[in-house]
Amino acid sequence: MNCTPKVRQYDILKNDWGDFMPKGVPNKRYTAEFKQHVIETMLEEKLNYSETARRFEVSDDHRIPSWERIYLTEGPEGFQIERRGRRNASCPKPLPKAVEEDLLAEVQRLRAENDYLKNLHTLVLEDERRRHKKRW
Repeated sequence: MNCTPKVRQYDILKNDWGDFMPKGVPNKRYTAEFKQHVIETMLEEKLNYSETARRFEVSDDHRIPSWERIYLTEGPEGFQIERRGRRNASCPKPLPKAVEEDLLAEVQRLRAENDYLKNLHTLVLEDERRRHKKRW
């Protein structure tokens, strides 16, 4: 087997389907500051993804485009957000302030309308009872 130093270091297993990491070996994690430094350097020096990955020894050059997207859309603060695993469906994304205010106003209007209709129904029932008593 032709082993490079990286292969020997991580004991990557080879078979017919490709290279696999053995069980129990954790994935490498990168800090938010490191990601920010990598993307800022890449943008300043106009490096491509594979050059950037080689220069900073990032194990997979496919990580760099996702870091770049996060940096350009959310800024450096976007690297502080934990993105591993499934997204929590019970925590919806916050609505824009204008939409939230419109929804709150509609809820208040509907509650007032509901109260009005309940009171109207009660008044109609009382009126019918009075008329019914007068007939007898």
